[in-house]
Amino acid sequence: MKAIEIREYGGPEVLQETQRPDPEPKAGEILIRVAAAGINRPDVFQRTGNYPVPPGASDLPGLEVAGVVVGGDLSNAANRFGLKAGDRVCALVQGGGYAELCTAPIEQCLPVPEGLTDIEAAALPETFFTVWSNVFDRGQLGKGPRGAAETLLIQGGSSGIGTTAIQIAKAMGFKVFATAGSDDKCKACEDLGADRAINYKTQDFVAEIKALTEGKGVDVILDMVGGSYLARELSCVADDGRIVIIALLGGAKAEIPLGDILRRRITVTGSTLRPRPSSFKGAIAQALHQHVWPLLAAGKIKPVIHKVFPAAQAADAHRLMESSEHIGKIVLTW
Repeated sequence: MKAIEIREYGGPEVLQETQRPDPEPKAGEILIRVAAAGINRPDVFQRTGNYPVPPGASDLPGLEVAGVVVGGDLSNAANRFGLKAGDRVCALVQGGGYAELCTAPIEQCLPVPEGLTDIEAAALPETFFTVWSNVFDRGQLGKGPRGAAETLLIQGGSSGIGTTAIQIAKAMGFKVFATAGSDDKCKACEDLGADRAINYKTQDFVAEIKALTEGKGVDVILDMVGGSYLARELSCVADDGRIVIIALLGGAKAEIPLGDILRRRITVTGSTLRPRPSSFKGAIAQALHQHVWPLLAAGKIKPVIHKVFPAAQAADAHRLMESSEHIGKIVLTW
């Protein structure tokens, strides 16, 4: 099969097309003929040597794919959606997505929602699994003291994660705020349903959030920045609020007022999805199929695709990802 490999750690130019043996699915895995694969920040970190591949995973980058089932352990009890050969699926994978064929734990595979293309389906798994796990499971949006009246702040609302979180939270009836780095990106967030988007380069998001919430603060913050943002987030999160950290683009260290956490009963938590077992990801898949897949099929939410590249142009796709000029997802196709 054709594949895109990381020849050595470095810039986008180290991504090169190669020939690899077809992967062999193990027990509990299916084999997918890949039509499209989503690009994510962890792919960039892996390419630069800053995101080690989990033991036993493919060294090829790529954490999400869409395509057709061509074989594997389809009789496994974990095949909860009754997938069979020839079915269109999307899957969250440990690696290996930048290839014409990819294996995936069957627990982490979902049928493509009705009406979506392969390109759109490839943009679902990584962001939708991440958002559900962190906003609704860890962040418990809607399950705090204010219930359905709770509010969400998304740092980086124009990213793939951000555009997903805005749409899901709004579709479920929550008030949503977001930050973004330009007026155009802020408008894109508001067009997707954000009640207000804040340009973090020209506005103080703490002051804006306090004004928007009459001084109460937001109930849940989805943070992809870390670093100095954490102390500022503690200033605009509500009492009994939850801050969920999923990336550290602004740095891995922070100095924060611990007294605020004690006095105001604030939870600071975080997670990474890639190392978690298939059973954990399978539970997220079931929740998505129940709560979010009907919204996709009904057209109430839709993945935002910024640009599609042929797989052979993966280096150009990574350059776009690193420029942060995109709004939504970047996808490779075979």
